Amino acid sequence: MTTTLDSPLVERLRALGNRYHDKHPFHRALVSGELTPEQVRAWVANRYYYQKMIPVKDATILARLPTREQRRVWITRLIDHDGTTGNEGGTHKWLMLARAVGLQDDDVTSGRLISPGARFAVDAYVNFARDHSWIEAVASSLTELFGPEVMSKRVAAIAEHYPWIDRAGLAYFEDRIPLAKRDADSALSWVVAEATTPELQDACVAALAFKCDVLWGLLDATALQSGFFR
Repeated sequence: MTTTLDSPLVERLRALGNRYHDKHPFHRALVSGELTPEQVRAWVANRYYYQKMIPVKDATILARLPTREQRRVWITRLIDHDGTTGNEGGTHKWLMLARAVGLQDDDVTSGRLISPGARFAVDAYVNFARDHSWIEAVASSLTELFGPEVMSKRVAAIAEHYPWIDRAGLAYFEDRIPLAKRDADSALSWVVAEATTPELQDACVAALAFKCDVLWGLLDATALQSGFFR
């Protein structure tokens, strides 16, 4: 693991944190307490589509992983999002957030509140995972390198600036923080072990850059839909 953390490839991947969506004006406004309730609801509704499609993306990757050991690790991602009996999973917890901000389940799950731009961005990510090599698809998931710290700050900011949101609705983030770190550690070790040529390393860096663009595009679409950009 020490070698992995010291890898020049890891340095290149981590440097892409400067493109992560916490730099987006909409996200900055969210954590600064500047969004209206309707803008917060637009963020939750659009992001639901991303949450819903993450296990679809992960199932696509799972089917192409070359070893049983890797599949045993990766399948936990599907379970984390889709849940099991007695543990409904992350997508359900996102619905709890939707309720906490005043949305009805059917409004969210029906998809009628999702902007076309948000749908396009998320679908592009699923297609990327399907159409590229398994190691590029795994590399694209490494926005989880940046996620835990951002989620921690987001939870604190929402609790401070949006007291009208029921704190129980933040369970998704609170539960996801340790899971994201776990997932990033395993995916990163695979990328470093597999991407041993300059070409593969460049492809993995490009994959993560693409994922950052997906998340940025998702917020662009949300901001436009909610009237944030005027």
